[in-house]
Amino acid sequence: MSGIDIVFIANKIIEKLSALRTEVDCAIACVSGGIDSTTSAIIAKKALGEKVYPIFIDTGFMRMNEGIKVKKALEGLLDLEIHDYAEQFISRIEGLEDAEEKRIAFREMFYTVVKKIADEKGCSWVVQGTIKADVIETVGGIKTQHNVLTNAILQKYGFKVIEPLIDLYKNEVRALAKYLGLPNWLIERQPFPGPGLLIRTVGKLYREKLELVRRLTDLVEQWFSERGFSQYFPAVWEYDVIEHRDSKELSYDVYKVMVTGVLEGKRTYGHPVIVRGSPISVDLYNVYKLFEPKLYPHILIEIGGRDRGGYVVAIRIVKTENFIVADVGRVGIDELKKLAETVMRLEPEVRVVAYDVTPKPPATIEYE
Repeated sequence: MSGIDIVFIANKIIEKLSALRTEVDCAIACVSGGIDSTTSAIIAKKALGEKVYPIFIDTGFMRMNEGIKVKKALEGLLDLEIHDYAEQFISRIEGLEDAEEKRIAFREMFYTVVKKIADEKGCSWVVQGTIKADVIETVGGIKTQHNVLTNAILQKYGFKVIEPLIDLYKNEVRALAKYLGLPNWLIERQPFPGPGLLIRTVGKLYREKLELVRRLTDLVEQWFSERGFSQYFPAVWEYDVIEHRDSKELSYDVYKVMVTGVLEGKRTYGHPVIVRGSPISVDLYNVYKLFEPKLYPHILIEIGGRDRGGYVVAIRIVKTENFIVADVGRVGIDELKKLAETVMRLEPEVRVVAYDVTPKPPATIEYE
């Protein structure tokens, strides 16, 4: 995208927001620390000034010390208020298993909290970092993005929404952030989903599994930082195998848990598969082609395992510009095995560590 395009886009967004100045009493800007929400808050602040109150809501599904880290990192850019609702979120969603049910419960809890904070400040407007990919995935039925709001939802919670980036893809948001002079750490920071670690705690949510995901997220992000990958994270589900297959050509396990995929712009919902050993005459990064994507949306290769423990850890790394399509990050097998050894040494309840080798499509980047 050319610099002239970005100048035009930036000016149009600021012009559009500035036109709301007399209409907006005040607005809370929901900031997670990712590029979408932060850029939205900053550009809204440029257009609406002191009418914008940036807030960070700790949902309990954030990374370790996320609120403190984000507040410190944004000093000089945004004066961020932290609101801790972790216990309320976790208590509301604990025990839920279905991916869509979890996302909807999160959305309801999130906007209940947003409404409460907005009312406390006397604001009837909310700024959020919805981008075009969020809308496409929700409208297409791939998964409900919590920040894509229908008229019914807006009427239920009784506020108006400002979405400065809703017509932009991720690469365009990065270009806009660069034009606005935002720091490189923010421009290059990997995205973090709105529901956070909730959708990486695959299947039933309970606290032990959630805390395992949180600890492993810290490890994986340190391991692969500054490597040029678009997104890199772990997910966890139970070691619950419903089918074993062993042959000279291919050995694999099918797991009971359900994960999401995407085919022809529509959601699929099936079981993950973990391939054991090295399949004969097939590149590991093409092994997903041997499986029916409607039934098995995510294909992984085992990089570490033992005969005890109750959890599977999936390592997911992708490279992408727009997050509509994504390639698998290429990492040497020796390094992946070293990572698996580290995970199993630190976490005695982990039984299998696997690396996801499925691009988007047919997989989604996240598992739920």
